[in-house]
Order: sequence, then C-alpha cells, then structure tokens
Amino acid sequence: MLSKVRNIREQLLSDNWYVLKKYTFELQCADGSWQEQQREAYDRGNGAVILLYNRQKRTVVLTRQFRFPVFINGHSGFLIEAAAGLLESASPEARIVAEAEEETGYRVTQIEKVMEAYMSPGSVTEKLYFFLAEYADEDRHSAGGGLKEEGEDIEVLEWPLSRAMAAIRSGEIVDAKTIMLLQHLALHVLPDA
Repeated sequence: MLSKVRNIREQLLSDNWYVLKKYTFELQCADGSWQEQQREAYDRGNGAVILLYNRQKRTVVLTRQFRFPVFINGHSGFLIEAAAGLLESASPEARIVAEAEEETGYRVTQIEKVMEAYMSPGSVTEKLYFFLAEYADEDRHSAGGGLKEEGEDIEVLEWPLSRAMAAIRSGEIVDAKTIMLLQHLALHVLPDA
C-alpha cells in the first residue's frame, strides 16, 4: 500500500500544544492515475484508556471532567469517560496503570488489553490502546482526581454497569472510547447489564 502514496511534503502549521502539519502528497487511484491531495494532520501522540469494573457489584469506575473542544461544539463540556491518557514515551500498559491511579485513585495490577483503534483517522494520528481491569474496594489508595499541575480536576464516579449502559442510550455518555469499552464489557465480560 505504501507504493500508492508518493511525493509526500509537509509544512508545520503549529506546535503550540501538539503538532499540526499540512501534507501534500500524490495518491494512486483505482484506475492507476495519480491525484495530488492535501490534508492536515494533528499529532498529539498515542494514548491508552482503561475501564475499571467490579464483577461482584456489577459496577464500573468512570470520571467526569471538562473538555473545552466539546464545550465549543455545543455540549456542557463535562464528559463522563473511562480513565485515559497519552503514552508520553511509556508503554501502553505502564502508562494506563499509572493513569488509572492518578485519575480514579484505584491501583490495578492485572489489566487486559481488548483492542486498538484510531479514533478520528481523518485528521488525528492518535492510536488508542483499550484495556479492562477488575477492581475491588480495597484497591482504592487515594481520592484520584488527576494531577492539578496538569490542569486536571476530575470527579470519580462508581456506577452500576446498568446505569452506564442507560447513560449511553440517553446521551449522557457521549465519549466514543468509553462507549466502546462499556459495550465490550457488557457484551463479553458482564452480559445482561
């Protein structure tokens, strides 16, 4: 497939927060002709997301935090999500264990990778690594809430899985990565939610 793309040129547009570049390239069409195209790509690095669940209580741990891009698109900005973060040169496994504790206060050691996905492949380079982990009440070592120095002010929620699934249907949960993990959990791990 790489032979179908040639003459890639890039122009840096911004590196203020993450990196935004404009690319000009030629793409070979199905009829064999070459077409010049331009695309902008936003590179914020890869990330990982984890959904904590308790099998006996049939509960999940979620977070609620303010997301400015969602706010300027007409939402209140406060999204309910599974714990997540950028890899920042760490392995997905190491990063998500640390992120789970920072955001939720729960220390998990046994994690299960369930998938990888590109969340917005038309404009963002980020690939997400998706994980599940069981938790118990005694795994909570702090209040969570994220890191203040990173501007995080995260509310930790422990909900019945049935409530989380209803929140997807009602539109209360609209975050794609969270919906994907909740549906995976309900279909494959804790059916009949």
